[in-house]
Amino acid sequence: MDYWDPFIERMPKSELIKLQEKKLRQLVAYVKDHSKIYRRKFKETKLDTDDIKTLDDLHKLPFTIKKDFRDNYPIGMLCVPDDQVIRYHASSGTTGKRTIVGYTRNDIHEWSTSLARGLTSLGVGRRDIIQNSYGYGLFTGGLGFHYGAEMVGATTLPTGAGMTERQLELMQDLGTTAFACTPSYFLHIAEVARNLGIDFSRDTKLKVGLFGAEPWSEDMRKRIEESTGINAYDVFGTSELNGPLFMECKYKNGIHIWADQYIVEIINPETSEPVSEGKKGELVVTTISKEAMPLIRYKIGDITYIDSEVCECGRTHPRLMRILGRADDMLIIRGINVFPGQIESVLMKNPELSENYQLVIDREHELDEMTIIVEITEKFSKVTKPRLLKIKQDIINDLRNVLNLSVEVKLEKPGSLPRSLGKAKRVIDNRKI
Repeated sequence: MDYWDPFIERMPKSELIKLQEKKLRQLVAYVKDHSKIYRRKFKETKLDTDDIKTLDDLHKLPFTIKKDFRDNYPIGMLCVPDDQVIRYHASSGTTGKRTIVGYTRNDIHEWSTSLARGLTSLGVGRRDIIQNSYGYGLFTGGLGFHYGAEMVGATTLPTGAGMTERQLELMQDLGTTAFACTPSYFLHIAEVARNLGIDFSRDTKLKVGLFGAEPWSEDMRKRIEESTGINAYDVFGTSELNGPLFMECKYKNGIHIWADQYIVEIINPETSEPVSEGKKGELVVTTISKEAMPLIRYKIGDITYIDSEVCECGRTHPRLMRILGRADDMLIIRGINVFPGQIESVLMKNPELSENYQLVIDREHELDEMTIIVEITEKFSKVTKPRLLKIKQDIINDLRNVLNLSVEVKLEKPGSLPRSLGKAKRVIDNRKI
């Protein structure tokens, strides 16, 4: 089956826009009736909701930000009575108060449908066994993927994160064909497999990796695919929107955003003004199918760009191109803007380096200094000291060419850096301490 819902997924753009505009008008009326937060926002911005008629009027609507969740903690953002909420999820709360998100039964159905479309688009379905190693519990990843996998009829193996040797044992014994987790955790699994003498191509049936919950570069994809023989696909979502929602199709040319469920914009993160298509900026999303906690112009914080051309697969919905980083993750080093993904791309082009690295930023004598700590692969761990110095200098030169910045590089032995069962901690900024 090439499409989960061919009528929606191949709907002509003109019809999609009409559908979005109808749902946008319904959304504005809905939150006006059911949300004191949005009624207040409309009043503060002196918005006449009758003026919202087309997508061109979207810019008249106020933004929603994560602070709105925290200011109205725990469930002040709800638009439905408590007895209509069938589930709550929550963010990790690592940068402040947790954001709590409630779901109606229809919200869960729409969420699952979004993932069912995505899984079908890359060829995963009834004949597959999906090993789901996203965390179960308050984190949206585990249950989100679980419901989507069951909707397409795949056999679901709910392993969650951790116990890596058992993950590999189950992968072999049960014939896992698709593996869902963070890219950093899969890299750890691949490393453990190598140490155990397990070859993915020879000893498993694994063919697909579904990787999300953290940014990863195109060069990281290439490294994963070449070293394991699987096809690696990008997954996108946030807990505030639902959880994991969208993914690439088999052509790996952007993440399909379902326009009948969401309206996406790209804005200049400094001015909040829209940017032209194809230009990089901050992702803003409006939900047009959610009941419990609908969001108007929610600032995601991720830096990316959109391609609205019809995909090679025939789907007409806009595609979100690879996430380049987060607006709040951008590092300013001696006045130069640096995204961790730029550094990852350089490192992954070097066969001497492993996938494990950290960026450490310090301030010395009022100047910012960045040190990139990266492990050498086992193959190159025993080369001569002059050879190591040459590798190090080549990396420094490559980074300078990309970043326009001089940085320090430290090469470490394999296994030196900590491994992650979830999101990898890549950046250590000591300037904030």
